[in-house]
Amino acid sequence: MISDYMRDDHRACDHLYTEAETALLAHDDSKAVNAFEMFAKATLHHFEMEEKELFLTFEKRTGMMGGPTQMMRYEHQQLRALIESMRLALSEHRTDDFFGIGESMMIMLQQHNMKEEQMLYPMIDRALGGDAEIMIQTLQEMA
Repeated sequence: MISDYMRDDHRACDHLYTEAETALLAHDDSKAVNAFEMFAKATLHHFEMEEKELFLTFEKRTGMMGGPTQMMRYEHQQLRALIESMRLALSEHRTDDFFGIGESMMIMLQQHNMKEEQMLYPMIDRALGGDAEIMIQTLQEMA
């Protein structure tokens, strides 16, 4: 199911962010930068899978062009901006700013993920039906 695959990807991204925070708290700046870049890359890749495959297929199947997918794209834009702000704060050694922006980003990201996991992904699973496994293969090939 799409729901399971994408939920697991959310958790993997969250884990990478936790690694970045832990490293920064331990004053291991190099590890923090590497972990944050892995988090950013994984999260942006997740957004790309949704925007370039999952959402488009859902919209074609259902005819719903606005609504939930439009809102998720808008939130992706906001999250991308926060990730860039965090990247800049980290590169300028503004740790307090990094954590402050990170707190806002994580609250927004958790709310975003909850909407996808509880509402949008089940809708996508229903719309795709038996084609869900093909979609998961397509998403895996995007890696």
